[in-house]
Amino acid sequence: AEAVRAELGLDRPWWIQLSAWLGELATFDLGRSHVYGSPVIDEVVKQLKYSLLLAGGAVLASLLIAVPVGIAAGMQPGGKVDRVSLALSIFLRAVPAFALGIVLVLVFAVQLGLMPVAGFRGPQHLVLPSLTLGLGLAAVSSRVVRDAVADAMSAEWRLFSRTKGLTARRTVVNHVLRNASLPVVAYVGVQGAYLIEGVVIVETVFAWPGIGHSLVHAIFGRDVAMVQGTALALGLIYVGLNLVIDLVCRLIDPRSA
Repeated sequence: AEAVRAELGLDRPWWIQLSAWLGELATFDLGRSHVYGSPVIDEVVKQLKYSLLLAGGAVLASLLIAVPVGIAAGMQPGGKVDRVSLALSIFLRAVPAFALGIVLVLVFAVQLGLMPVAGFRGPQHLVLPSLTLGLGLAAVSSRVVRDAVADAMSAEWRLFSRTKGLTARRTVVNHVLRNASLPVVAYVGVQGAYLIEGVVIVETVFAWPGIGHSLVHAIFGRDVAMVQGTALALGLIYVGLNLVIDLVCRLIDPRSA
């Protein structure tokens, strides 16, 4: 035990350990995994690409569902589409990600045999986990789209554009959608927190070889170095995503033109 303490540097004062760790962090040296036996940075990079792939698939699935549903609901607030989409949104948001994933597996994999269940060996393995995360994201983002479109449709500048002689279609495409897209894009940054939470759960359910699945194994295996590395990577992804979202909002904001 004493030999291991000396090897890990645990026999030194805490401030020396902390300064040494920060110095190693500056050179992307996160230590070695006690489970895998390889450098933590290598494992994080290898698994991170799968998590980013899953996150991208989830955001894409969310937008494909939320944008058309939200636009249809926002064009006629209080209508049938608006009421039905609200009920579905409440239901999907209330269902935990792991329960939704299990239901999708039972329906599309076990009963219908259309989709594979676990791991990643091709694009078809991306469908169910992306849909699991995407439905949860779309449940809220569809309402964000709906509110943004409804506000844009009732704005004075929209009525003025119609007064100028622009057609309803051109007003919606050229003005309403651009103004409505700003809060929608901003909300994608908020979804990053849900993705970080959901990736850990969904990757475990579908045995997805990503950083969330690795984090769970590292916790059970008491692989402290791996836990530190994966948590740091997830935190940096969240900060980086919000920075990108802020820059995109700056570009698409009509007031910055």
